[in-house]
Amino acid sequence: MTALLVSEIFPPHIGGSARWFWELYRRLPRADVVIAAGACARDAEFDRSHDLRVTRLALSLIDGGAFDPATWLAYGRAARAVRRLCRRADVRAVHCGRVLPEGWLALTCGRPFGCFVHGEELISNRTSRQLTWMTKRVLPRAELLIANSRHTAALLERGWGVSRDRITVLAPGVDTARFEPAPRDQQVRAALGWGGRLVVLTVARLQKRKGHDHMIDAIALLRARFPNLLYAIVGDGAERSALEERVRQAGVAEYVRFHGALDDQQLVRAYQQCDVFALPNRTVDGDLEGFGMVLLEAQACARPVLAGDSGGTAEALCDGESGVIVDCTSPRTLAAAVGALLDDGARRERMGAAGRRRMVEHFDFDRRAALAAEVLARVRQR
Repeated sequence: MTALLVSEIFPPHIGGSARWFWELYRRLPRADVVIAAGACARDAEFDRSHDLRVTRLALSLIDGGAFDPATWLAYGRAARAVRRLCRRADVRAVHCGRVLPEGWLALTCGRPFGCFVHGEELISNRTSRQLTWMTKRVLPRAELLIANSRHTAALLERGWGVSRDRITVLAPGVDTARFEPAPRDQQVRAALGWGGRLVVLTVARLQKRKGHDHMIDAIALLRARFPNLLYAIVGDGAERSALEERVRQAGVAEYVRFHGALDDQQLVRAYQQCDVFALPNRTVDGDLEGFGMVLLEAQACARPVLAGDSGGTAEALCDGESGVIVDCTSPRTLAAAVGALLDDGARRERMGAAGRRRMVEHFDFDRRAALAAEVLARVRQR
């Protein structure tokens, strides 16, 4: 049976969801899947590097208002393109990367469909009457909803009235052969601009819920205690200028380094060489972290991790064993937790080793992909 994945978020787009879909669908038999992926910069170059059947389409979510003709014309064009692809490839089931817009497009295809659900969109869609209306029409018609965490499943049940028997919880995974431990390497650290400093690393889009701002404030509180401390930030986003201004105001320019986006090899090295990995996430105006794949990647590299007690991040680590869950709404609480980890090298080593074991045993992509294939098979022809 040929299935179609419809997802705006797909490599070379950067992000946890893009990596999850890539790692999952490249492990499925080539004859069983075709992909309608969102067009983005350097997509043609990326698509020449693999043998998946990918068609690039304009799949961006549009919130122009329920009565805006341009909104529905754009959705209509995308829906027609998806239907043509279904006919051409004899597609029997549709897998939607999100509830919106992908689930909305699947409604028009006349095929059974299931949706991956990531958590944050269930909150953000409530902020728009148009998106709320669309979501309420997609959710009841999906044969299956694949939640990335128990927290996301609870949001579906409590916030949108979805019955539990229509939800399957399936967390993403990590490539433990690529994200693996490595010894401390002064050459690599020098190339990153870290030298012999004590490094706290965050890999995330620069958006408010990720908590970079409070970590910068925490670094200001910790710099006297740890004069060789460095906060390394990997990723780009809308908050960059605001974060750079916060660094200036806090007087911690020599303690914070913005790396921007790194290529895959540099990213792995950054994980391997940091001393603590932190995703200091919090809920901001309802926006929350659904899971946090970067926490898996850091643990696979045997790094101790810290995450906020918001959203589904607690399900990505074992609190007290491979990392710590912290209230990240307060820079002082965050500074105390980071300082405790930096003070205890033996504890960091134990946590790193425990995280690596857990990733290999439970979260390796080969294991996750096999589970996902079983789940996706439930989206079948009526």
